[in-house]
Amino acid sequence: MSIQARQAYLEGEILNASPLQLVQMLYRAALDSVASARHHLRSRDIAARSRQISRAGEILNELSISVNRDQGGPIAQNLVELYDYMQRLLMDANFRQADAPLEELERLLSVLLDAWEKAAALQPPLIPDSDPALTLQEASA
Repeated sequence: MSIQARQAYLEGEILNASPLQLVQMLYRAALDSVASARHHLRSRDIAARSRQISRAGEILNELSISVNRDQGGPIAQNLVELYDYMQRLLMDANFRQADAPLEELERLLSVLLDAWEKAAALQPPLIPDSDPALTLQEASA
């Protein structure tokens, strides 16, 4: 698949994704970046490792600013603090050129992605050919 075709496909996926799907996409992208950073760390490609760590940091920043602190209560605050901890793991990994912080970050991201996937599975399906904001629960009310 050409780069332009892949870019168009990804753009379509993003534009048609639900908020939960967008969060999952971000987690997958962060996991990909961390895995790539670990690979570049092993191959001693400092510039590529740093780029992937920066990319993972940007994704974590997007996840953090997307947390609804007003409605999320203590869970939202804990999630923001966890994202901050993950950012510190990235800085530590980059500064020390160490794999252990990246390994821990990969594990944390995997656990959170799994939780978001389970939350998405609990969402009621959308009614076909209707407003995407309208769910079966709303339709039956």
